[in-house]
Amino acid sequence: MDEDGYSFRRIMGDAEFVRKTFIVMGLGLLALLLWKLADVLLLAFGAILVALILHTSADALVRYARVPERWGLWMASIIIFVIFLSLIALFGTQIRAQFSNVVERLPFVIDNFSKNLGFGAVSDDLNEIVNNMPSGGLATRIAGIGGAVLSGFTDFLLVVIAGIYIAASPNLYKKGFIKLFPKRHHERVESSLDASGQALRLWLMSQLIAMVCVGVLSTLAFWLIGLPSPYALGLIAGLADFIPFLGPILGAIPAILFAFSISGETALWTILAVLVIQQIEGNVIFPLVARSMVSIPPALALFAILVGSILFGTTGLVFGFPLAVVTYVLVKKLYVREALGEETPIPGEDVAEEKGSA
Repeated sequence: MDEDGYSFRRIMGDAEFVRKTFIVMGLGLLALLLWKLADVLLLAFGAILVALILHTSADALVRYARVPERWGLWMASIIIFVIFLSLIALFGTQIRAQFSNVVERLPFVIDNFSKNLGFGAVSDDLNEIVNNMPSGGLATRIAGIGGAVLSGFTDFLLVVIAGIYIAASPNLYKKGFIKLFPKRHHERVESSLDASGQALRLWLMSQLIAMVCVGVLSTLAFWLIGLPSPYALGLIAGLADFIPFLGPILGAIPAILFAFSISGETALWTILAVLVIQQIEGNVIFPLVARSMVSIPPALALFAILVGSILFGTTGLVFGFPLAVVTYVLVKKLYVREALGEETPIPGEDVAEEKGSA
């Protein structure tokens, strides 16, 4: 009898070992699959950001313009689309011409800047590399650039269309995701999703306001200084401001290079203008939208952006900070508060609870 009991326990132990082995293997395969699909998942995250923008705009129309709730989302989508087309109609030709001017003059600007630093003409080295490149290799590179542009445009359309679908039926996707977890965890997962979504919405709205302000101020400053293509350079500065910390630096580089191609005095005024605009953004714009800011330790946010760019390239650089917002909320809520039992404020949680109880 003891021998039978020992054999039974041994069989059960082996079965438990096999079960745990399969679980570990399944988790490993899942991690590998997620890694392989990282680009697709980042695009899906971008679609969620688009859906948040549309829903926030719809909520504003319902609250302030008294638009019926069932029409809010579609009216918000139409208004944003009309504004986008109007901007293209009013400034599209001018901005396109200025962008062409930026692209044409950029080699000269880089050469002039390089010579001021005591180096030779960089474009000569680039021309030599291009001339020595086999024709097939050059054609392949040109085709690769064209393919990358087409792929980027396709990804943009995919993100926008998917964002509209998600915004049209957010509960469908939310409940579907929650059902992937055991039933006893549904409430916890739902509250975590609500807090993460609200934190993303708050950050996104504050960032969009800052982008518009920086773009307008930069365009005005570059026009007053006398830089060529001020609309294009201001647009670059405004769009780059979507990336915290690194974005303002990256967005200011083209304007500063163009300024050095004119004169040292122009470059000095441009650098001063960029610094003043960033001070206005940090000390005037952000305090006005302080309620919409998600407070993440600066060093943590900076490393999140760098890690995102290293792992996923340009897409990771763009989405590094919003991904850090979601991770920050989930870690504070699920680990610090629930696992460790520590009291800690969670960005977006109070607003999410107010909306849920309303």
